[in-house]
Amino acid sequence: MVERDVTVGQLLLTEYQTIKDEQKTRIGFRDNLLYVTLTVVAAVIAAAAQAKQAAMLLALPPVCVVLGWTYLVNDQKISAIGTYVRDDLGPKLGRIAGAEEAFTWESAHRTDHRRRSRKAVQCFVDLLAFCLVPLAGLTVYWTAGHQGVGLLAVSVVEALAMVGLGVQVVWYAGYLGSA
Repeated sequence: MVERDVTVGQLLLTEYQTIKDEQKTRIGFRDNLLYVTLTVVAAVIAAAAQAKQAAMLLALPPVCVVLGWTYLVNDQKISAIGTYVRDDLGPKLGRIAGAEEAFTWESAHRTDHRRRSRKAVQCFVDLLAFCLVPLAGLTVYWTAGHQGVGLLAVSVVEALAMVGLGVQVVWYAGYLGSA
C-alpha cells in the first residue's frame, strides 16, 4: 500500500484558496475599472471643453467600450468562481469532511432581501458609466454642428457599439435571459 502525501481534501482546499485569490484580484481590478473610466471621461470632457472641439468627444465611446467590456468579462469570471465554489467545490469538500455544507457564505450572501435592488442599481451604474455618458458625448458632438461625413459615420458606428455594450450590460446582469 502506498501512503499518500497529499489528500483529495488538501487538493480541493488548495484549489479553493487559489480561485478565491483569483476572485479577489478580479474584484479589485473590476472595481478599479469604474474609477479609470470616470477619470478618462473627465479628462476627455475637460480637454474637449478647453479646446472647444466637440469632435474630441468621439474618443469616449471606444474607451468606454474597451473598459466596459473588460469590466463585464471580469464580473462574469467573479460570478463564475462563486458558482463553482457554491455548486461544485463546496459540496465535494462537504462530502469529504462529512459536513452538510461547506463555504456557506457563497450562498448566504445571495439571500439578502436587498440583493435584487442592489443588482438593479449596479446595472444602472454600469450603464451610466460605460454607455450613457459616452452617448451623451455623442449627442453633444451631433448638436455642435460642423461634422464631416467621415466623423459623422464614425459617431454612428460608435453609437451602435454603445447600444451593443448596453445590451450586454443588461444581459450579463440577468435582465435579458441568463448570462
